[in-house]
Amino acid sequence: MTQHYLAGRSDSELLWYQRRDFLKAAATWTALGGAVAAHAQSRSNIVELRGDATVNGERLTPEHSIQTGDSLVTGPNSTLIFVIGSSAFHVRQNSMLSVERGASLVAVSVLRMLTGAVVSVWGKGNRRMITTPTITAGIRGTGVYTEIFANQDGRSYLCNCYGEVAIQAGTDQVLSRADYHQAFWGEVVAKGGRMLTPAKAINHTDEELEYLARLTGQQTAWQIAGRKGVKDGKGYMEDQQGQMHPAEMIGK
Repeated sequence: MTQHYLAGRSDSELLWYQRRDFLKAAATWTALGGAVAAHAQSRSNIVELRGDATVNGERLTPEHSIQTGDSLVTGPNSTLIFVIGSSAFHVRQNSMLSVERGASLVAVSVLRMLTGAVVSVWGKGNRRMITTPTITAGIRGTGVYTEIFANQDGRSYLCNCYGEVAIQAGTDQVLSRADYHQAFWGEVVAKGGRMLTPAKAINHTDEELEYLARLTGQQTAWQIAGRKGVKDGKGYMEDQQGQMHPAEMIGK
C-alpha cells in the first residue's frame, strides 16, 4: 500500500478498498456489467453503502439508484460508493453534496459539495465541475480528491490526482496538469495575497483512485505509465531541481 498522510481523518476511511465485503461488491458490480448495465437494467448503481445516508431527504438503501439531480447526505461512520455514467464517487462520512444533471440522465455536470469529502474519478468529457465554498474546478477527465475543512471555516482542499483541472479560488486561476497528485488549498482569507495556495497530498491513497477507476473501466495515470512519482503535492512523476508548484507561479 502506498504511503499516505492524515489530517483529521482516520485510516479506516481510507482503507475501505481492503474490506472483503467491498471486494465482493466490486466484483459483483463488474460481473453484472457495471454502470452501462445498471442504467439499461434499471438496477441500483450503488456499489457499497455502509452506515446511514439520505437521498433527497429520504433514507438511502442499497436498492436505491442515485440519479443526477439528487442531493446526498452521509452520517457519522458512513461510506457511500456509486457510479453514474463514466464517473465513480466515494462519499465519506459527514458529507453533504448534490450531483447536478448534465446533457443526459447519466452525465454529472456539477458535483456541488457543501461539507465533507469525496474521492472521484471522471471519464473524459466537457462541462463538468466540482464546487466547494472556496474552490471551483473544471473537470476534463481526471481523478480528484476534494475535502471541506469545517474546523478551518470551510477552507477547501482539492488534489488533482491525475489529469487536467482548471482551478479557481477568488480571482486566482490555474490550469493544473498532473501525473501524480497536485494539491491545492482554496483559502477563506487570502494568504500572502493569494486565495489559491500549494498543499501537500493528504487524506487519500493511490489505491482508492485505482479502485474507483476500475469500476468505470479506466486506469489512473500511474497505472498507464507503470510508475509513480513523489507524493509531495507538486504533481510530477519526476522530482526535478527547481520544479515549482503551479500555485506558486500565480501572478508571476
